[in-house]
Amino acid sequence: MPQKLIVLLLALLLGLQPVTTDLYLPALPAITEGFAAGMGQAQLTLTALLLAFGLSQLVWGPLSDRFGRRPILLWGMGAYVLASVACALAPSMAWLIAGRTLQGIAMGAAVMAARAVVRDLYAPAHGANVMSQALTGLGIIACTCAPMGGLLTDWLGWRVALLSLATFGALTFGLLLWRFEETLAKPNPDALQLRQLWLANRDILRHPTFRAWCALSSGSYLGLFTFLACSAFVFTRSMDYSTTAYGFFMLSMSLSYIVGTFWCRWMLRRTSVQRTVGVAACLTLAGGVSMAGLAYAGQGQAWYGASSVLGPIYLFMLGHGVHQSCGQSGAVGPFPQRAGTASALNGFLMMLGAFFMGGWLGTHMDEPVFALAHGLLLWSVFISIVAWTLVQRHGRPEVPATPDKAAA
Repeated sequence: MPQKLIVLLLALLLGLQPVTTDLYLPALPAITEGFAAGMGQAQLTLTALLLAFGLSQLVWGPLSDRFGRRPILLWGMGAYVLASVACALAPSMAWLIAGRTLQGIAMGAAVMAARAVVRDLYAPAHGANVMSQALTGLGIIACTCAPMGGLLTDWLGWRVALLSLATFGALTFGLLLWRFEETLAKPNPDALQLRQLWLANRDILRHPTFRAWCALSSGSYLGLFTFLACSAFVFTRSMDYSTTAYGFFMLSMSLSYIVGTFWCRWMLRRTSVQRTVGVAACLTLAGGVSMAGLAYAGQGQAWYGASSVLGPIYLFMLGHGVHQSCGQSGAVGPFPQRAGTASALNGFLMMLGAFFMGGWLGTHMDEPVFALAHGLLLWSVFISIVAWTLVQRHGRPEVPATPDKAAA
């Protein structure tokens, strides 16, 4: 497959995550009111999705190492389309939560396989560049999601907004069926043996390079998740903006993320991956500190508005464009024969953190502005510490001699 096609497919597969969350977020207040549900149930539609997404990758990863990426992608995308239709037709909040859980399981196949495909085809250093290109495409998709979700919710209702997820999934499924070729050169016949699976996960977790990059990508995602979980309530409830306006705020946030991915590639051509991440962490920390500082300084002040939230998140998203590009490729870099399992473990740990973070946010959403400020500050500090210590010590992208190499 030509690299341009690979980047397009990766962008669509990785873009499934913002489509499933960002397009849904503008509709969340309307869904909550329509079902007369509480804040806890509203957050559960996100946290259940993310927990299922994380857990399912622990199954999809070894399956893809055993049978290949193509069958897992086709089964996963087919299930995603069906789950999206079920969500759009949900007669109750409980039904919607169940549908979102199935969406998360199916989404796990797509995102896990996309990260594994990068390792199948490219060495770690080149993989960071390709991943950055794919994440630029993800950013473009994310730009359209929130405005589209806001407009569809305002004009046609939240059910039509959720049905658009099925449309995106069906188009991606069709392209995979038509053009995607298997990338796994040699399936691992032992990938599903319980003892081998236990040893593989143990070896991956013990590897310092995996731990460094996984901590970075997880912390960066959890900072983004904190914003996604709080932002609809901050802008539409605390600041009284319309859902359409909120959608365009999210668009501008995605644009800053796209700039971050371009900047990542520019930096990687001029310096090392570790230095690129270390510099990006300065922006990340500036975003978290300024978000918290403005929230406290602006409490009850007339000047505190959308710009006081968007300015800091722009800084954070510039760093996020670097941390995800380097972190997701770096975490699977040392494991060419276990890329699916390593990708799955990385994704699971990210989503496990998001599940617990979502539970915490659900109990602190009486003041959404401060829930956002405290959460983003926490993860900004965490990301910076990881970028300046663990990544600098253990983040070299070269593939070391490991049991995984011996197995090859």
